[in-house]
Amino acid sequence: MPQKPITTKKIVRPVAKKHVPKKPEAKAAIPEKETEEIKIPAEKPGKYYEAVGRRKTAIARVRLFTQGDKDFLVNEKPLNQYFPTADLQGSAKAALDRMNCLDKFRILAKVKGGGLNAQSEAIRHGITRALVVFNPDFKKRLKKSGFLTRDPRMRERKKFGLKRARRAPQWQKR
Repeated sequence: MPQKPITTKKIVRPVAKKHVPKKPEAKAAIPEKETEEIKIPAEKPGKYYEAVGRRKTAIARVRLFTQGDKDFLVNEKPLNQYFPTADLQGSAKAALDRMNCLDKFRILAKVKGGGLNAQSEAIRHGITRALVVFNPDFKKRLKKSGFLTRDPRMRERKKFGLKRARRAPQWQKR
């Protein structure tokens, strides 16, 4: 069988143009807004004792200041404003009540994660650790009260094929 001669065709494809940045145009003179800068004098924190407290997924970084006014701030809010119930406030202050140090420290706590109950207990744990750093003699009384023990209970993760950690989909025979 005779073969047909092979012909070659030249395919012309459009070539992408190289991106050439535009020359910057002269900006019109826009008058800058006059802003007043308010400078707040930086308060020297002085000496403080710092510790981290944890409960479930809540983490609290607590600082105990020995100088300054004796207030209790949680995430830059007063304690009674951040924790609405007396139960939660009492839980956060429990270590200080136990050691009779409630009016001796200025307390700054930064909390994140978890719910309000876990956050208050994380603050209690952090205050307890900071008190032990402040005075190692406090350790025995605080440990006996159970404040130095970190509560490790956390929610179990969800497993695939299940609705929650262990809850299986409802089984149906027919």
